[in-house]
Amino acid sequence: MGDPKGFLKHTRELPDSRDPQERINDYQEIYLPFDQEKTVTQASRCMDCGVPFCHNGCPLGNIIPDFNEAVYHEDWGKAFHILSSTNNFPEFTGRICPAPCETACVLGINQPAVAIEHIEKSIAETAFERGLIQPNPPAMRSGKKIAVVGSGPAGLAAAAQLNKAGHTVTVFERNTRIGGLLRYGIPDFKLEKWVIDRRLEVLEAEGIRFSPNTNVGVDITAAELDKKFDAVVLSGGSTIPRDLNIPGRELSGVYYAMHFLEQNNKRVAGDKIPEEEVLMATGKNVLVIGGGDTGSDCVGTSNRHGAKSVTQVELLSKPPDERAAETPWPLWPMQLRTSSSHEEGCERTWAVLTKEFLGDEQGNLRAVKMVDIEWTKDLSSGKYSFSEIDGSEREIPCELVLLAVGYLHPQQEGLLNALGVEYDARGNVQAENYQTSRDKVFAAGDMRRGQSLVVWAISEGREAARAVDEFLMGESLLEGKEVNALAY
Repeated sequence: MGDPKGFLKHTRELPDSRDPQERINDYQEIYLPFDQEKTVTQASRCMDCGVPFCHNGCPLGNIIPDFNEAVYHEDWGKAFHILSSTNNFPEFTGRICPAPCETACVLGINQPAVAIEHIEKSIAETAFERGLIQPNPPAMRSGKKIAVVGSGPAGLAAAAQLNKAGHTVTVFERNTRIGGLLRYGIPDFKLEKWVIDRRLEVLEAEGIRFSPNTNVGVDITAAELDKKFDAVVLSGGSTIPRDLNIPGRELSGVYYAMHFLEQNNKRVAGDKIPEEEVLMATGKNVLVIGGGDTGSDCVGTSNRHGAKSVTQVELLSKPPDERAAETPWPLWPMQLRTSSSHEEGCERTWAVLTKEFLGDEQGNLRAVKMVDIEWTKDLSSGKYSFSEIDGSEREIPCELVLLAVGYLHPQQEGLLNALGVEYDARGNVQAENYQTSRDKVFAAGDMRRGQSLVVWAISEGREAARAVDEFLMGESLLEGKEVNALAY
């Protein structure tokens, strides 16, 4: 423990953010610089609990008390060594993770939790600044060739680990740039893309081969993949969006959220969008359907476009301001969350059912019909159902609807069907211990577990890499979640 009384002397403090009315004019990250001394103070709040529930809260099993102690003593090299033993990309998770480790923090029972996510980002950035992160290619190669299909966080983590084990890894990406969800799904104001490029330079120098603009299953057939590689890791994500099939769905002006976000990220990166395909919120009344992170990203992006108004609606009831009794510590709490995008301007409404999209004579969206609903719980079955509230039906003017209601499963047509892998009941790739019904084919990330967090994708990629290594070599020295904290 760095300071036994740190959590008594100091409260939680995080970097300030730029003024909302200033930052909506650009796509740069929103947070202001934070003195390193303050980060050291935040690390001192870690109590080094007898049972650190933060380990279990983190899908990666990050050894949090140990790196907090190293930061307190300003031993940044040791802190990075500990953090990187479980997390390949702390510069990503330190920016965009919802920090389930913090909701499991023991201090969080009756005080603000330790600022773990900020400390993680600080360790990563200090390591880059001090030259602690350098290419470290393997001393020997195994002679095994592995294809990783999909370059999101799961694919990159699997590639990094497999390359570390000495295998020759090629990462295929059907889009024009490497990064998957990190590149195209997360706005730059949350994750500037130079952060990805900086890491890719290290991975490439370590020997990983990247093949963007390659649609596996089309440009390279499943048969060719099977013939050229000793193992294949499928990490293409959950890409089939959930739709909202109500009257008026065909109107011009109703789009999937990820289409909107991906196009905007490409535009920010300098890509030219054909004029007839340009999708902007400028001057429009925007309705975001779905209350999650993707919906929040649509809110922030719409405000940067100069939308006339932005409204976000959610089918479920408004969560409580504090942790709900149904999700006690150390579980992920059901409670109201307000993102930086909401702070920039947004009307939020809960317990609302979208009934119909209304159009004009030209087939363009002009309004949305909605109704308030009331949720009730059946005491015998425990199941919830809703009913419409009489007299609450109304229309709101709207020229752009963004559907952010989740994803169903990965794209099965094409590569997955050609490989002949089996699917689970939800349509995801069935993969026990990350191995599919095809011996040499493995799956990781959202493609296997369904849509989830970036930190879960990295964990899946790491664990899949270990399974592949064991399959090819009979054993593996790659770190799993059982890394022993006592080693530090």
